[in-house]
Amino acid sequence: MPRIQRFEDMEVFQRARELTKGIYQATSVGRFARDFSLRDQIRRCAVSVMSNIAEGFERDGDREFLQFLSVAKGSCGELRAQLYAAVDQRYLTQEQFELLHAQVLQLARMLSGLIHYLRQSGLKGKKFR
Repeated sequence: MPRIQRFEDMEVFQRARELTKGIYQATSVGRFARDFSLRDQIRRCAVSVMSNIAEGFERDGDREFLQFLSVAKGSCGELRAQLYAAVDQRYLTQEQFELLHAQVLQLARMLSGLIHYLRQSGLKGKKFR
Protein backbone atom coordinates (compact mmCIF):
# COMPACT_ATOMS: atom_id res chain seq x y z
CA MET A 1 0.00 0.00 0.00
CA PRO A 2 1.49 3.38 -0.98
CA ARG A 3 2.27 5.80 1.81
CA ILE A 4 0.19 8.92 1.92
CA GLN A 5 2.43 11.96 1.72
CA ARG A 6 -0.15 14.76 1.96
CA PHE A 7 -3.42 15.10 3.84
CA GLU A 8 -5.07 16.17 0.58
CA ASP A 9 -4.51 12.63 -0.72
CA MET A 10 -6.56 11.05 2.06
CA GLU A 11 -10.09 10.05 1.08
CA VAL A 12 -11.37 11.06 4.52
CA PHE A 13 -10.09 14.61 3.95
CA GLN A 14 -11.60 14.74 0.46
CA ARG A 15 -14.98 13.64 1.85
CA ALA A 16 -14.75 16.25 4.63
CA ARG A 17 -14.04 18.90 2.00
CA GLU A 18 -17.07 17.85 -0.04
CA LEU A 19 -19.25 17.90 3.07
CA THR A 20 -18.03 21.40 3.92
CA LYS A 21 -18.87 22.55 0.40
CA GLY A 22 -22.39 21.12 0.77
CA ILE A 23 -22.87 22.79 4.15
CA TYR A 24 -21.80 26.16 2.77
CA GLN A 25 -24.19 25.79 -0.17
CA ALA A 26 -27.11 24.79 2.05
CA THR A 27 -26.52 27.63 4.50
CA SER A 28 -26.17 30.35 1.85
CA VAL A 29 -29.84 30.61 0.87
CA GLY A 30 -33.17 31.65 2.31
CA ARG A 31 -33.87 31.94 6.01
CA PHE A 32 -30.84 29.80 6.85
CA ALA A 33 -28.53 32.49 5.46
CA ARG A 34 -30.09 35.02 7.86
CA ASP A 35 -29.83 32.87 11.00
CA PHE A 36 -26.27 34.01 11.59
CA SER A 37 -25.75 32.05 14.78
CA LEU A 38 -26.75 28.61 13.49
CA ARG A 39 -25.34 29.28 10.03
CA ASP A 40 -21.93 30.25 11.39
CA GLN A 41 -21.83 27.43 13.95
CA ILE A 42 -22.72 24.69 11.47
CA ARG A 43 -20.11 26.05 9.06
CA ARG A 44 -17.47 26.11 11.81
CA CYS A 45 -18.25 22.48 12.62
CA ALA A 46 -17.83 21.38 9.02
CA VAL A 47 -14.58 23.31 8.69
CA SER A 48 -13.43 21.85 12.02
CA VAL A 49 -13.72 18.31 10.69
CA MET A 50 -11.63 19.12 7.63
CA SER A 51 -9.12 21.23 9.57
CA ASN A 52 -8.53 18.70 12.32
CA ILE A 53 -7.78 15.96 9.81
CA ALA A 54 -5.25 18.25 8.11
CA GLU A 55 -3.67 19.58 11.29
CA GLY A 56 -3.36 16.16 12.89
CA PHE A 57 -1.72 14.74 9.77
CA GLU A 58 0.78 17.60 9.63
CA ARG A 59 1.82 17.14 13.27
CA ASP A 60 3.85 14.07 12.24
CA GLY A 61 3.05 12.21 15.43
CA ASP A 62 0.79 9.19 15.67
CA ARG A 63 -0.65 10.13 19.07
CA GLU A 64 -1.35 13.68 17.99
CA PHE A 65 -2.94 12.51 14.74
CA LEU A 66 -5.22 10.17 16.69
CA GLN A 67 -6.22 13.01 19.00
CA PHE A 68 -7.04 15.32 16.10
CA LEU A 69 -9.01 12.57 14.35
CA SER A 70 -10.98 12.12 17.56
CA VAL A 71 -11.75 15.84 17.65
CA ALA A 72 -12.83 15.67 13.99
CA LYS A 73 -15.16 12.78 14.84
CA GLY A 74 -16.60 14.80 17.72
CA SER A 75 -17.26 17.66 15.33
CA CYS A 76 -19.20 15.21 13.15
CA GLY A 77 -21.51 14.56 16.11
CA GLU A 78 -21.98 18.27 16.71
CA LEU A 79 -22.66 18.79 13.01
CA ARG A 80 -25.35 16.08 13.03
CA ALA A 81 -27.05 17.76 16.00
CA GLN A 82 -27.05 21.10 14.18
CA LEU A 83 -28.55 19.50 11.09
CA TYR A 84 -31.49 18.44 13.26
CA ALA A 85 -31.89 22.03 14.45
CA ALA A 86 -31.79 23.24 10.84
CA VAL A 87 -34.39 20.79 9.57
CA ASP A 88 -36.62 21.45 12.60
CA GLN A 89 -36.58 25.15 11.72
CA ARG A 90 -37.33 24.23 8.09
CA TYR A 91 -34.07 25.77 6.92
CA LEU A 92 -33.38 22.49 5.14
CA THR A 93 -35.74 20.26 3.22
CA GLN A 94 -36.01 16.68 4.39
CA GLU A 95 -34.10 15.63 1.28
CA GLN A 96 -31.25 18.08 1.99
CA PHE A 97 -31.15 16.94 5.60
CA GLU A 98 -31.00 13.25 4.68
CA LEU A 99 -28.21 13.81 2.15
CA LEU A 100 -26.05 15.88 4.50
CA HIS A 101 -26.79 13.62 7.49
CA ALA A 102 -25.77 10.55 5.49
CA GLN A 103 -22.54 12.28 4.43
CA VAL A 104 -21.72 13.13 8.06
CA LEU A 105 -22.46 9.58 9.22
CA GLN A 106 -20.25 8.12 6.48
CA LEU A 107 -17.46 10.52 7.38
CA ALA A 108 -17.73 9.63 11.07
CA ARG A 109 -17.51 5.93 10.15
CA MET A 110 -14.44 6.59 8.04
CA LEU A 111 -12.82 8.48 10.90
CA SER A 112 -13.64 5.64 13.31
CA GLY A 113 -12.12 3.15 10.91
CA LEU A 114 -8.98 5.22 10.48
CA ILE A 115 -8.64 5.68 14.24
CA HIS A 116 -9.02 1.95 14.78
CA TYR A 117 -6.54 1.13 12.03
CA LEU A 118 -3.91 3.53 13.37
CA ARG A 119 -4.29 2.22 16.92
CA GLN A 120 -3.85 -1.38 15.75
CA SER A 121 -1.14 -0.78 13.16
CA GLY A 122 1.74 0.22 15.36
CA LEU A 123 2.63 2.92 12.83
CA LYS A 124 4.61 5.78 14.30
CA GLY A 125 4.74 9.34 13.09
CA LYS A 126 7.96 10.92 11.87
CA LYS A 127 8.56 12.37 15.33
CA PHE A 128 8.93 8.94 16.89
CA ARG A 129 11.10 7.10 14.36
